[in-house]
Amino acid sequence: MSIDQKILPKIQMVDLKTQYEKIKTEVDAAIQNVIENTAFINGPEVKSFQAELEQYLGVKHVIPCANGTDALQIAMMALDLKPGDEVITADFTYVATAEVIALLGLKPVLVDVYPNTFDINIEAVEKAITNKTKAIVPVHLFGQCANMEALMNLAHKHQLFVIEDTAQAIGAEYVFSNGTKQKAGTIGTVGCTSFFPSKNLGCYGDGGAIYTNDEALAAKIKMIANHGQSVQYVHDSIGVNSRLDSIQAAILRIKLRHLDEYAAARNKAADFYDHAFAGNPKIKTPERVKNSTHVFHQYTLQLKDVNRTSLREFLSENGIPAMIYYPIPLHLQKAYSDPRYKEGDFPVTESLCASVISLPMHTELSEETLQYIADKVLEFINR
Repeated sequence: MSIDQKILPKIQMVDLKTQYEKIKTEVDAAIQNVIENTAFINGPEVKSFQAELEQYLGVKHVIPCANGTDALQIAMMALDLKPGDEVITADFTYVATAEVIALLGLKPVLVDVYPNTFDINIEAVEKAITNKTKAIVPVHLFGQCANMEALMNLAHKHQLFVIEDTAQAIGAEYVFSNGTKQKAGTIGTVGCTSFFPSKNLGCYGDGGAIYTNDEALAAKIKMIANHGQSVQYVHDSIGVNSRLDSIQAAILRIKLRHLDEYAAARNKAADFYDHAFAGNPKIKTPERVKNSTHVFHQYTLQLKDVNRTSLREFLSENGIPAMIYYPIPLHLQKAYSDPRYKEGDFPVTESLCASVISLPMHTELSEETLQYIADKVLEFINR
C-alpha cells in the first residue's frame, strides 16, 4: 500500500523533539531542580548519574567528562602513553578516534575492518603489532561490539592496553564463548563514550564518560580530568579541564532509565528495514553477530550497482534524509596522510566509504514512516 508523505510527520535522521516530548515533565523538573539548587558544576546530579551508570554498566568506576573526544584523550593520558608510541585503530571510523592519538604525539596505526560488520579486523590488528605498539582502540561502530574476546586475547598476549570507543554502542552487550556477558566499554582496560545529543544516550549539549574497573587508573583519570589535581590547588600531573555539567547529568539520569526501551525501539525499526530489503541483490543489510547485541546507533546499508548520490538526492526530494558515514577513509584524509599508506591499502574500508548509506534510525519511527522510507528506497533501486 502506497503511503502519502503528506500524512506523515517530517522525517528526521534523529527525532530528538518527539523523544523529549515523551519525557518532558521529568526532564523539565530535573533541569529546574538544578537551577534552583545552583549546583551547576560537580553537583549531586553528576554524582547520582555516575553511580547509576556504574550500576547499569556493571563497572566499578565511571568518570564523567565534557565530551567523547576528551574521554579518549584523558584515557590515553592516564595510560602514560608517550610520543612515538603506536596505537592501532580502525581506518573506518569517525575522525575523533584517530585525532586524539595524533594530538598526543602518538602514532596512529590504521587497519582495515570486516566487510559485513564494519568492526576492526583482528587478523589485521595482529599483523600491525610491533615492539612500539602500546594500545589498541576498537570502535564499536554503528551499535554492535567488535570481537572483544579475540581482541582481548591478542592484547594479553602482547601486553597491550585496550581502549574501547563505545560512543555509538552504549548499552550493547558482548557475549563471550563461555556464556558470560559484559556491556560495551567495560571489557578493555578502559572504555570511552560520548553523550552528544544524537547518541543513543544523548544529553542536550556536550558530554562524555570514561569507564574502568581498575581502581588506580580511575583515580588517575579523575585527577587528569580535573586539572591534574586530586586535592584542590595541588597538581601532581598535567591535566585538562573536562567536566559534565549538572544540567546535562540531570537529563542523562532521566534518559538512562529509558535506554533499554530506546534500544528495543531501534531494533524494531531495524527489523522492519531488514524485512523490507531482504533478498534485494543491490542492498546488503547490516549483519548481526551472535556474540553481541546491537543497539543500532545507525542503520547502514551497503549498495551494489546503485548510484548513491542519485539515491540520496531522490530520498531528499521525497522528504527522507540519509547520511553517509563515512565518505573518506582516515588514511586518505589530508590531516592523516602518511607515507606508510596509499589508496588501495585498505580495500574494505575504501569499498565501504564508496557504498554505504545510513537511513533514518531513532526511537520514534512509526511503521508508516518506515514503510514510506523503504518504499522510496526500493522505488529508486528497482526502477
